[in-house]
Amino acid sequence: MNTAPLSFDTLLSGGTVIDPVTGVNGRYDVAIIGGKIAAIEPDLSRRPARETIDVTGKLVIAGMIDTHAHVYEHVTGKFGLNPDMVGVRSGVTTLIDQGGPSCMTIGGFRNYLVNTAESRLLCFISCYLVGGLEGHLYPDLYGPNGVNVEHTVRVAKENLDIVRGIKAHAEIGGQSRWGLEVIKTGRNIADQTGLPLYIHLGQLWPSLEEGPVPDADELIRELVPIMKPGDVLAHPFTRHPGGFVSKEGEVHPIVFEAIERGVRVDVGHGSHFSFEVAKRVLDAGVRPFTLGADLHGYNVRIPSATDAGERESNPFFGIAPFSLTIAMTELLALGMTIEEIVATVTSNPAIMVRMQDQIGALKVGRDADVSVLEILDGKFKLSDNSGVEVVSDKLIRPVFCLRDGVRHDSNSPLIPDAIAA
Repeated sequence: MNTAPLSFDTLLSGGTVIDPVTGVNGRYDVAIIGGKIAAIEPDLSRRPARETIDVTGKLVIAGMIDTHAHVYEHVTGKFGLNPDMVGVRSGVTTLIDQGGPSCMTIGGFRNYLVNTAESRLLCFISCYLVGGLEGHLYPDLYGPNGVNVEHTVRVAKENLDIVRGIKAHAEIGGQSRWGLEVIKTGRNIADQTGLPLYIHLGQLWPSLEEGPVPDADELIRELVPIMKPGDVLAHPFTRHPGGFVSKEGEVHPIVFEAIERGVRVDVGHGSHFSFEVAKRVLDAGVRPFTLGADLHGYNVRIPSATDAGERESNPFFGIAPFSLTIAMTELLALGMTIEEIVATVTSNPAIMVRMQDQIGALKVGRDADVSVLEILDGKFKLSDNSGVEVVSDKLIRPVFCLRDGVRHDSNSPLIPDAIAA
C-alpha cells in the first residue's frame, strides 16, 4: 500500500506568517491542496509540491479584506471601479462594497459582478433606493422619501449570502435637510434584518443656506445613542466637519462610550484621510477595528481617465495617491504595530461581516485565500488631501495573492508607485 504523502499543489516557502486568530507569528511554510490550506508548519520542504514559491522575506497573511470598496462598476457611474483591480490584482481577496447596490439594483450586483469577479464580493446594501449612484452626487435623492424600508428589508433577507450590513450617512448637509430621520430609518432596516448599520461620518453635501446651519459637534452626540453593538462608525480620521474630533480639537467623549459598548470603527480611508486628525484620534487611545481603502473613480486615477473638471466637482474628489497597502503603511507610520494592522485587514473584518468561520484566518481546511506582501525599507513620502506630507521608513506593497489557491499577481494600475522622500 502506498503511504507516501500527497504532493502539495502550491507551497509558499520561507515567509513570515502573521495570523491574529491562531497566534502564529514567525517563519512558516504554507501548503495548498485543491484550493484549500493543507498545512502550516515551520518546514514543509520534505513534502513534494507541484509549485514552490519562495516568499522568504515576505509577509504572508490571510487574504486581505477591504471593508470599504466601491466596485459596482458602470451602475454607480464613474464612482464604481473594476472589482478585480481593487481586489485580487491589488493583493486583496475579499471586497465589501459600501452602499453601491440597493434593493432596486442588488440583482445586477450579483449577476454581473459577484458571479463573474475573481475577487470575493460582499456588500452593505444601501438604505436608499438609489444606492451609490455617482457617489451620492445628488443629495435630493437621499432623503426620507428615497427610502423603502419594507422592500429593502425583504431584499436584504433574500440575499444574506452577500448582504452583510446596511449603509447610511450621518453628515451635516443631510442633517440640515432631514435631521436624523434617514438614519433612524436605516436603524429600523438594520434591526429588522439583524444586520449591522454602517455610518458615514464627515460632511458630504453642502448645508442648506436657509435656516440654521447644523452644529457638526452636535451631530455625533445625537447619532451615537442610535447605534448598537456591532454597528460601524466610518471615517474616524476625516478632514471634513462632523467626525470624531470636535471644533476644539479633542475627540468627543461619546466616541469612547460608543466603543466601550461595542460600536466598531472603520478607517474608510478615501479622500477623507487626514494625518493630523488620525494622530489626534490615535493619541487619544482610539484604535480602528477595520481598515477600508474607500477607493473610487473620483479619488484615484484609472486607465479610462475621468474628465479633470468633473472629478474636482465631486464631493469625494482627492489627488493623494493611496491604496489599501498605502493606508496600512500610514497606520504603521502613525505608530500602530504590524500585528494590529494585519488584524484590521484580516480577522477583524471577518468578524464585522460575521464570517470569521470562513475567512480572515490562515487555518488548515479553509479556502486558500492568502495575501503576500513586502515591507520595503527606505525613505518614502506619504501625503493626504489636506496637503500634509509624512516620511515613512517603511512601505507596505502587495506582491500577489491566492484566491481559492489560484495565484493573482499584484499588477493593478491602481497600486501607487513608491515615492522616494
